[in-house]
Amino acid sequence: MAEKSQMKEDEFQTERGRRQSVNLNHNVTARIENPLAGIPRHTLLHNVEEFARDVNLSEHIPLLQRGALVAQNPAGFEHVTELEEGEREALRNEVLHKWRQPKALYATVILCSVGAAVQGSNGANLSWPDAFGVPDEAATDPAINSWIVGIVNSAPYIASALIGCWLSDPANYYLGRRGTIFISAVFCLLSVIGSACSQSWPQLFVTRLLLGIGMGCKASTVPIYSAENAPASIRGALVMCWQMWTAFGIFLGFSANLAVYNTGAISWRLQLGSAFIPAVPLVLGVYFCPESPRWYIKKGRYADAFKSLCRLRNTPLQAARDLYYIHAQLIEEAEIIGQSNYVTRFIELFTIPRVRRATLASWTVMIAQQMCGINIVAFYSSTIFVLSGADAFHALLASWGFGAVNFAFAWPAIWTIDTFGRRNLLLFTFPQMAWTLLAAGFCYFIPSESGAHLGMIAFFVFLFAAFYSPGEGPVPFTYSAEVFPLSHREVGMGWAVATCLFYAAILSITFPALLKAFGVTGAFGFYAGLNVVALVMIFLFVPETKQRTLEELDYVFAVPTRTHVHYQITKTLPYWFKRYLCFRKSATLEPLYHFDTVENEASSSRNSENEKSVLSDTGMVTT
Repeated sequence: MAEKSQMKEDEFQTERGRRQSVNLNHNVTARIENPLAGIPRHTLLHNVEEFARDVNLSEHIPLLQRGALVAQNPAGFEHVTELEEGEREALRNEVLHKWRQPKALYATVILCSVGAAVQGSNGANLSWPDAFGVPDEAATDPAINSWIVGIVNSAPYIASALIGCWLSDPANYYLGRRGTIFISAVFCLLSVIGSACSQSWPQLFVTRLLLGIGMGCKASTVPIYSAENAPASIRGALVMCWQMWTAFGIFLGFSANLAVYNTGAISWRLQLGSAFIPAVPLVLGVYFCPESPRWYIKKGRYADAFKSLCRLRNTPLQAARDLYYIHAQLIEEAEIIGQSNYVTRFIELFTIPRVRRATLASWTVMIAQQMCGINIVAFYSSTIFVLSGADAFHALLASWGFGAVNFAFAWPAIWTIDTFGRRNLLLFTFPQMAWTLLAAGFCYFIPSESGAHLGMIAFFVFLFAAFYSPGEGPVPFTYSAEVFPLSHREVGMGWAVATCLFYAAILSITFPALLKAFGVTGAFGFYAGLNVVALVMIFLFVPETKQRTLEELDYVFAVPTRTHVHYQITKTLPYWFKRYLCFRKSATLEPLYHFDTVENEASSSRNSENEKSVLSDTGMVTT
């Protein structure tokens, strides 16, 4: 079978060699190409027939051939005479009613994303130090105690960054997406119960390290699993469910703090133990979900991949189309990737140009999540509000308000992330986060006896959260899960999540010292400045990914970084200046990306206008 597959691949490449091909490591023309375009009809149908026989799908040959014809020219499906009317209607609904998807797809994404609530509800808890004899105040050595408290609170993030994220690649290789999620959910379930039962701070530290292993492995897998199952048109909205449930977990943690406020010495145990709740449905339900079809394809199990796609798409035709299109794209991807092991895959994150650009972009959006300052509020909100003059209860209440705003404003991104795009959301929200954080810091200059003092601080902190939640909140995990090629997706996502959680751990440990050195105003001002730095990094190094299949992103990240940066500086920046500062409505932006389509004789004149969609903010055009 391996020889047949190689012969099939050689034949496919011979046909593609008849036309100009895009270099997936150096796409200087910024052209995004359909790998099936240019293949003669009879050759395509023959190739599909041979493919079906090679992968034991002979009984589906007519269906796969119809799917391949649609994949070759997605915009011209109305003129594929072999299609049945019901199939045409399903393809029309992909555009007209993109949210009409199978229940299995929504159930899969929502169930697995609920596990993210464990991440959010596991924020720092500052009431356990007294129980274990390491209080910050009135201690013989408060400096050492402060470091103990910081390290224990940040233990999950340390373990995630150093162990959990890096286990995701081998775990996914041997266990699949579902198996990896199941094992990580077991870690999250048992470790939080152990945390609640700890009898000393070293025991608490160990249980939180175990929690971090599960968190890192799960955070590196669930967004990939969701991205691989979702259709391109709503992939961003479905994958961002991970962040939405993380925000819900933060809200759940603050709610637990309020609920156990008057429960006495066991309050911190109840708060930590409550994080087991979202792990239960994940452990019980993950194996009722379909496995990722791309993982099956990676393993050569095409029949199983087709069964999964049939559960995740509305019709068998759409499943057949996606199966063959993914296969065709992966043949091209294999040209630049080849065979590798875990160590070489990690090295190739920085050596293969196409993969290196994805590594840079994912690192940028992940580090920006820590640079924006959201976690100084999420981890230390009660401390910040106490320093604003609130008593302990009202500080917890204000923190609960922050959690509620963070969760509520994550919802709009479900609609905006696939319309405005990932990059646009970031470029819009980062300036807003910078000035709101700065304003919150300046509000500390309002006399503390004034009623406006606490109110204005809370207002700008809540406004900061409102801008964060639909932008830098959902984008990093969504973006990082989709930018890497299938061969490097697990190790690439592990790298991205490790970056995010490692710096979250650093922030958790160092922020108290930063607060003492700079004060609240100085600390907020420092992070406001980091927002501006992050904005520049995103503008230069983060390409748009919306509305493209995971395999088509190979062409986006084949564009050299130098070309992308030069375009943003010489084309996009002048356009913004003319359009939004000089208010010149006639200003136009020359597109960077050109999406190739196939036009047949019957539809070429009509599609030439309908398919030309210039996205002025990202520089993309379909021609």
